[in-house]
Amino acid sequence: MSIMPDHWIRQQATEHQMIEPFEAAQRREGMISYGVSSYGYDSRVAPEWMVFTNVNNAIVDPKNFSEKAFVEHNEDVCIIPPNSFALGRTVEYFKIPEDVMVVCLGKSTYARCGIIVNVTPLEPGWEGHVTLEFSNTTPLPAKVYANEGACQFLFFKGDSPCEVSYADRAGKYMGQRNVTLPKL
Repeated sequence: MSIMPDHWIRQQATEHQMIEPFEAAQRREGMISYGVSSYGYDSRVAPEWMVFTNVNNAIVDPKNFSEKAFVEHNEDVCIIPPNSFALGRTVEYFKIPEDVMVVCLGKSTYARCGIIVNVTPLEPGWEGHVTLEFSNTTPLPAKVYANEGACQFLFFKGDSPCEVSYADRAGKYMGQRNVTLPKL
């Protein structure tokens, strides 16, 4: 299994629509960078947020998750309360090849501010907008910027395609378009 370089990512994005919309080079222009890097793709977060709140005394239960635990808003900035989190989604829509596994890491700019980005791996054959979790580990409110870099995806190509892909299993998060809450 090998990590895939910038030219492979560009080829997959342009010839096979692996990432749409796609930025062929890193962009910064006064914002947190996004686009192709040496061995990854820095993705943006869309202005679609679900901020965790306990205003309705909801219980966090992954088997029966209540939307009452979140406040939704669509803005260019998300303020995450201290020691809390928010969900967002990538601007980009991903279509993962059947011989590739994708791992996501947070951007150092956010990590250095105590904001952790968490994403489970993107499995072979999966497609959709990626739901991102931003944890504010600080005792202060934290700001996250929409349409700017949020995380970096690393693409690992297997020696051969898997026997059963996420698409073959009809995975429950296949084709998601919005911020998606836990499903059982």
